[in-house]
Amino acid sequence: MPRIEMGKTETGEPAAAPFAYDGLDRVIHEKARLGLLTSLIAHPKGLAFAALKQLCGLTDGNLSRHLQVLQEAGLVEIRKGYEGNRPQTTCGLTAAGRRRFLDYLAVLERVVRDAAEAARDADAAPEKPAARGGRPQPA
Repeated sequence: MPRIEMGKTETGEPAAAPFAYDGLDRVIHEKARLGLLTSLIAHPKGLAFAALKQLCGLTDGNLSRHLQVLQEAGLVEIRKGYEGNRPQTTCGLTAAGRRRFLDYLAVLERVVRDAAEAARDADAAPEKPAARGGRPQPA
């Protein structure tokens, strides 16, 4: 079986559950909201509702609902106004939303790094001969 190395806390102590990834925020982690936040972080001045709809491939109703969840969590702000005589809804990240999303991305990067290391370790581990009728076992 591959050796499992325990992670370390910020103080250098062994982490109790190194693969718990507590920083994976459920509000952000949903696929559509992850796409919305990624779109908004790339556009600091915000985006029009129609642009977000197109970028993320969402219907009006789905986009409205996901924006509502993000707004209630304090991650985005929704501004209603006019461009010429036409109503315009613009969405942007709040300062707290930007920080929270960047923190989330740091945890997500750790997940990817840990998974890649685990896959490399598993690939590098020699296999024992298969037991009768079974599959080869990792050494």
